[in-house]
Parts: sequence; structure tokens; C-alpha cells
Amino acid sequence: MLYKFLVSLLVLDSFILLVAILLQAAQGGGLAATFGGVSSSADTLFGSRQTSTLLTKASWWGGGIFLALAFVLSLASTQSAAPESVLDNAFPNAPVQAAPGTGGAGGAQPAVPLPTTTQTTPPVTKPPADSKKL
Repeated sequence: MLYKFLVSLLVLDSFILLVAILLQAAQGGGLAATFGGVSSSADTLFGSRQTSTLLTKASWWGGGIFLALAFVLSLASTQSAAPESVLDNAFPNAPVQAAPGTGGAGGAQPAVPLPTTTQTTPPVTKPPADSKKL
């Protein structure tokens, strides 16, 4: 519940930060100049000096809040689940079979079962020597 609330605050802060940065007038006029010409509506409302100060403060505060929320969310996400190897769950219920001839009094059981070989093709037989004479 708290995690979802913090994520929603992070998204809201990112939109506020995006707007505050894009409305700032840069050396080329910025996005603020395209909305209202040379003097934007924010400049006429607050005055050009106050607008730049307000947007600069909003950018700094928004960036700081964004970094703090991202740090808290990264700590919260790592504590909820411990890392688990994929290899541990590769064969959860695979039976281990001992290879024939490896068990006994002195032999140790192998950790990995040895593959069993089965012969699927019949053995090759040589034709009798008499068949070569034609």
C-alpha cells in the first residue's frame, strides 16, 4: 500500500519536474517562448524575474524530491524479496539414478547420473568370404 503510494508520488513529481524544466527560458528562448512569443504567460503573471526564480526553485525541489523518492523506493524493493538463483529451480523433482556398476562397498555414488547407452542399430556383420566370388 505504501509502496504504491510512493510510486504514484514519484510519477506526479516527474510530471511537475518535466513542466518546470520545459517552461524555463534557456539561451534560445526555450519552450516558454513558443507559447507566448518573447514574453510567455508565466512572465506576464509573475514578472520575468519572479518566473525564472519560481521555475528554478521548482526544478531544484522537484529534482531533490525525485531523487529522495527513488532512493526510498529502491531500498523498499530490495528488502521485500531475496535474490534466488534460476539454477536452483531448474529441475526441482528430478530423480537421481545411480549408474550400473558404480555402487558397492568401495565405490562412491556420482552426484550426476551417468547417461545410459542403448544400441538402436544392429551390429554390422561381414558377408561371408564365398560371396565375393562371382
